[in-house]
Amino acid sequence: MFCNSKNDPDETRPNVNICPVCMAHPGTLPVINKQAVEHVVRVGLALNGTIADFTEFDRKNYFYPDIPKGYQISQYKYPIVSGGELSGVKITRVHLEEDTANSKHMGPESNRGQGASLLDFNRAGVPLMELVTEPVIHSAKEAGDFGRELQLLLRYLGVSDANMEKGEMRIELNISVAPAESNEILRNSASSLRPSATLGTKVEVKNINSFRAVERAAEYEIKRMTEILEREGKPARPDDAGHSGGGSEIVQETRGWDEGKQKTFSQRKKEDSHDYRYFPDPDLPKLKLFEAFDIERLRASLPELPSQKRARYKKDFGLKPLDVEIYVSNFLAGKFFEEVLRDSSFKEEEIKLISNYIISDLIGLSKVSGHEFSIGKVEPEKFAKLIAMITKGELSSRGAKDILKIMFEAGADPEVIAKKNNLIQKSDTEEIRLIAQKIIRGNPKAAEEYKAGKESLLQFFIGQGMKETSGSANPEVLKKIILELLAK
Repeated sequence: MFCNSKNDPDETRPNVNICPVCMAHPGTLPVINKQAVEHVVRVGLALNGTIADFTEFDRKNYFYPDIPKGYQISQYKYPIVSGGELSGVKITRVHLEEDTANSKHMGPESNRGQGASLLDFNRAGVPLMELVTEPVIHSAKEAGDFGRELQLLLRYLGVSDANMEKGEMRIELNISVAPAESNEILRNSASSLRPSATLGTKVEVKNINSFRAVERAAEYEIKRMTEILEREGKPARPDDAGHSGGGSEIVQETRGWDEGKQKTFSQRKKEDSHDYRYFPDPDLPKLKLFEAFDIERLRASLPELPSQKRARYKKDFGLKPLDVEIYVSNFLAGKFFEEVLRDSSFKEEEIKLISNYIISDLIGLSKVSGHEFSIGKVEPEKFAKLIAMITKGELSSRGAKDILKIMFEAGADPEVIAKKNNLIQKSDTEEIRLIAQKIIRGNPKAAEEYKAGKESLLQFFIGQGMKETSGSANPEVLKKIILELLAK
């Protein structure tokens, strides 16, 4: 954020992407990374937040081993972005700061001994955008959904890959529980409960590395804090030692999430903002963002955002919400879907057919090959030709799936593949009639049983016809002809 050390989340060697600035050597001076500031401005515009005309960086003073300077350069009173909204969740602020070093705590298997901690400063100084929400999230699921939507937004904007497993995106939960307030429902004079307007004591949970862990940690803390409130005023139990306040009260603290034990644990008492003794960093200039950037140009350069893409797919293509979500969350799948449609005038039912083959078959082939989504060697225009052959009745569903598999693995034109493998669907009624007559003559007993009322045998005759033609007969034409012959 304030030097030119490399930002590489894939680096495995410790303490190689460092320099005198991020290691706080005496006499060094920070220089602001302008692109990082621009990225946060673009995020603020996408959130419909207010971009600050004036902003500055502050020193946040605290003394942990992962902070080489003894303070972190952050923002306090004048954040880059104020307000905004994402998926119905109101945003308080978005500010920019530098990341800390990465602490690695040694277990009993370490040759350095249990309890030892090592520091890797590769991450120290990396630009870190912090987004704070208003207290309007009321369930673990809402918290997880918000995190997923924020990840999508960051990826669409191209400001971060936001991979949680690499530490490129981290979520810290701030949770409070308070006694619910009664709310009279006049219609049936019944009583229900609604969230309290007064917030309870806040607990922050860190060390969360997946969206599922976000939900589990929130669920665990809500349960833990509710049990403490319900025991308030009662004698502490022998097993209350793990609860803050001996099981009698909730205290403001920072807790960590233990993925193995699926529970939180106390780390330290939570500081208040005045404990950090914020003051403006004297080594960094004040910023007037409307002079540093053309804000309206940045606004106009924003790409189509996830919410906009959802609305367009629903309006233009009439797809199911689940299908839309796949294309919104999987950028490559959405790109391929639109490339298939680009040079063709497919009707709505054909568009849904295209979507079904991408989601059910192409994604299925991708998973078999070890990818979340891959088009393999399938070209969009050839995929469009495959769909056109299906809608014209030239291919059966089974034949189309077989052809798509060959296209995925080896490319080639679907028509060439179909002809080579005898998969062009036969719709010639006279040719199919001859095949149907042969099958009925070869199975006289089954024909008599069908005529006697055993209608389930119709599928037997259709199956024999498909087998005889190696799946190339049009099943609807075959069914119609078999019914005619059996009715005689």
